[in-house]
Amino acid sequence: MPPNNARDRPTDDGASLVDSRTAAWRLLTTLGLVALGNSSMYVVSVVLPAVQAEFGVGRGAASLPYTLMMVSLGLGGIFTGRLADRHGIAPVLTMGAAAVCAGYLWAALSPSIWSFGLAHALLGFLGGAATFAPLMADTTLWWAKRRGMAVAVCASGNYLAGAVWPPLAQWGITHYGWRPTYMVLGLVCGVGMALLALRMRQPPPALNAAAAAPVAGRASPSDRPFGLPPVQAQWWLCVAGVACCVAMAMPQVHIVAYCTDLGYGAVRGAEMLSVMLLCGIVSRLVSGWICDHIGGIRTLLLGSALQGLALLLFLPFNGLVPLYVISGLFGLFQGGIVPSYAIIVREHFSPREAGARVGAVIMATMLGMALGGWMSGFIFDQTGSYRAAFLNGIAWNLLNLSIASWLYWRTRTGGGAHARWRAG
Repeated sequence: MPPNNARDRPTDDGASLVDSRTAAWRLLTTLGLVALGNSSMYVVSVVLPAVQAEFGVGRGAASLPYTLMMVSLGLGGIFTGRLADRHGIAPVLTMGAAAVCAGYLWAALSPSIWSFGLAHALLGFLGGAATFAPLMADTTLWWAKRRGMAVAVCASGNYLAGAVWPPLAQWGITHYGWRPTYMVLGLVCGVGMALLALRMRQPPPALNAAAAAPVAGRASPSDRPFGLPPVQAQWWLCVAGVACCVAMAMPQVHIVAYCTDLGYGAVRGAEMLSVMLLCGIVSRLVSGWICDHIGGIRTLLLGSALQGLALLLFLPFNGLVPLYVISGLFGLFQGGIVPSYAIIVREHFSPREAGARVGAVIMATMLGMALGGWMSGFIFDQTGSYRAAFLNGIAWNLLNLSIASWLYWRTRTGGGAHARWRAG
């Protein structure tokens, strides 16, 4: 969007665009892109019964498209992040728009469950992936004083997609069938993304060294984040990402089954999951505000400690009302953890590598969600109870807390002192 006033007019270094009205309009566009590009993550669950009946497969085979999409989404985050670093975000978003449109149309015309699954792999690898990690990384390059809040708004687009698209898809499936519904979704989301991508062509001002100068009291990116080689620091963040999301997956994936086992029914469990996700939106916004005041690594440390506390509360309390309360608390505590990784990358690594590095950490968190969901079910099968699964989640959360504490300690003791900022 063209600058609206003197404050938004770019100077030679582009610094005036940081935290500007132009950045705010770009963030609103980003929210729309995330909501459109991640629609398939939630629609595929709605269409599952109809697809299972039409192709005559079991529940496991019918769930395969979701698994393929989530794995592809994680891998695609690295690929699209690298493309965004090299060529800018706009071409990546245009490619993602084409993939979303093609993926939905391919799925609508699929003759088998395998073809349907491969279509969702395309939706994840080039469609959803283009509108998550790369956009979170791009957002960090447009904001300084309100960077945490901006990333939180961007990440909330994923939950917005979960609120908007499932009821619309269900209405379409009920009245017209799932194939016509998928065709309409492909056209609406694909064309909508392509139009919004036109507003994302301006390069981020933080790629200029002068514009990326640190805000007062904040550390600047360096050649040795946390006093470690960049590759080693990246790996520690990825391990932390896996650990926190293995723990996070236990309630999110199994709360419905847990409530069913306790005799409360699947409907109550679904309500608790909804409470959890709604509180997650609040959590992301509040955590963004907190991150603007204390930084990314401290926000991760706080979120990890509180998530562990919520997991502990599931052990002694299994009454209906306490479970509603604890589910809400869990959502409030965990929603800001994943976005904090994008802030950490922006604060401690070169902005020219933001897309690929954020993509790698986001991939790790999705791997953690997939691993945690499966692991909790496996432990339940072996023990006949979710108690051991909760204890497993707490153990993984302690690993995340330990890594976050160690990285924070290095920043406090000088191990994370930044030798110099790599402007190139």
